[in-house]
Amino acid sequence: MRTIITACLIFLFWFMLSGHTETLLMILGVLSAMLTVYLAKRMNIIDRESYPFHLSLRLLRYYFYLGKEILKANVDVIKRILTPGRVNISPRVITLSVIKKTALGKVIYANSITLTPGTVTLELSDDEIKVHALSKEGAEDLQKGDMAKVVPDSGELPL
Repeated sequence: MRTIITACLIFLFWFMLSGHTETLLMILGVLSAMLTVYLAKRMNIIDRESYPFHLSLRLLRYYFYLGKEILKANVDVIKRILTPGRVNISPRVITLSVIKKTALGKVIYANSITLTPGTVTLELSDDEIKVHALSKEGAEDLQKGDMAKVVPDSGELPL
């Protein structure tokens, strides 16, 4: 079962990257996914520890949340740039507490902040993240801690 799920995930990843729907290319995509799984199986690298499928939904939830936040932040930055007249930019540097336990979880959180337009992680330490925000509202959103709760820690990640 794990082999079939792996092949399906590899094919879906290929399809999302390629976007081809022609019959020949779809068949080649399926064959390449099957070949990849066959080779991985022969090398004995598909097991429960190498990819815990039961945690995939958490990572999927994080991807959708991050995509939504990036989209919202893009719209906000565009509005601030294109609004005529008064300047809607109130930059500030804030310090956030890090609730993640592992180094990987902290780095994913810091990178998620940087991926969101209008915010940049300046410094990451063991228990704090220093962030530059383009606006007061952006800083307040980060201080609420919603993103910190959604970002998975490495113990939860299917790596």
